[in-house]
Amino acid sequence: MSAYSSYDYLDGDLGLPVVELAPESGRVPPYDGEFTPEQVERAERLLAENVTISLHDHPVLFPADMADTPRYNRTGRQHTAFAGLRASGLTVVFDNMMDGTACVTGNAPWQWDDVVIDLGMRLADLAHQSEVVVVRTVEDIERAHAEGRVGLVFGLEAATPIGNDLDKLDVLYGLGIRQIGIAYSDANALGSGLNEAVDGGLTALGRRAVRRMNQLGLAIDVSHSSDRTGIDACAASEAPVFITHAGARAVWDIPRLKGDDALRAVAGTGGVIGMSAAPHTTVSAAHPRHSIASVMDHFRYCLDLVGIDSVAFGPDTLYGDHVGLHSTFAGLLATEPRPGAPVPERVPYVDGLENPTESFHNIAAWLVRDGFTDEEITKVLGGNVLRALRSIWV
Repeated sequence: MSAYSSYDYLDGDLGLPVVELAPESGRVPPYDGEFTPEQVERAERLLAENVTISLHDHPVLFPADMADTPRYNRTGRQHTAFAGLRASGLTVVFDNMMDGTACVTGNAPWQWDDVVIDLGMRLADLAHQSEVVVVRTVEDIERAHAEGRVGLVFGLEAATPIGNDLDKLDVLYGLGIRQIGIAYSDANALGSGLNEAVDGGLTALGRRAVRRMNQLGLAIDVSHSSDRTGIDACAASEAPVFITHAGARAVWDIPRLKGDDALRAVAGTGGVIGMSAAPHTTVSAAHPRHSIASVMDHFRYCLDLVGIDSVAFGPDTLYGDHVGLHSTFAGLLATEPRPGAPVPERVPYVDGLENPTESFHNIAAWLVRDGFTDEEITKVLGGNVLRALRSIWV
């Protein structure tokens, strides 16, 4: 690092709140997958030799006490977990900047100025070091892998900040954004979110937005959109569409997960479905205590439904207490429960998928242990996403 670092502002010299940050490792006990040395060796070789992509994670440090998150976010400075990323085995992380809860100016979420400030601060932090780089093209991904660096793809969880102004998609692209969700749980001008009692699908403006995103080379994400909005977006898009972080509602029947028709629609575009591990979401009847085993139940279901070429991982992990984050931002992050929806066992963290540093090491070892071939593992760890991006990032 050079003389500049966003960490310089943690000491309160500028009158900003002093916040203790969570550690990059060791917050919880390491996962015991009972992997053999041979399985671990093969998994690590596959991670090292191939492009590995997380479709959705948060590669920044959060407060040690998640109750401090609102005042930490008001400083406008998210601190990249450089050491954790170096140890992650990842080539690329799709990073949505936590814009849903950033509130960096104290305004309500999804404000345009907040997003631009958040992005500018993150880019300034990255510009003063060389181990983590910004990715905007497939060539950037290949270069990061060849040089042993970690790349970040900046995106937004929803297009809500653009309002009705589609020109702002061009602005975001120019600023380096390469992936945008349609809606985040609540409806916006482009379409319905998954919280809506009446699923209105993609709006006329939303269809024009999809067309413009295709023209620009912006990846479209429907993770937090309603099923109908996601299906409509797939029908309108001429490029592959992503579900960057979700799971299968057939495995665990909650609104946050996706129905079979939505999963098939994404696969039908040549897109990819990333398995999420946000606490208490991708649970299964076989593994109601949320862990990597639960997530792999969703992975296997989607694999059977849409095939090996359409699945990947977007664990949605972070450096800090994810369960505590959900409690702190319950009003923003929660989805409305469906009457009769299953209730998971409560966990303090998702065992095996606690943070971006450990996730893909455990995922790769799990896939090796479960008998997947090198070719299959290479596809789901990043090859499928890379293939889709070649058609998206024009």
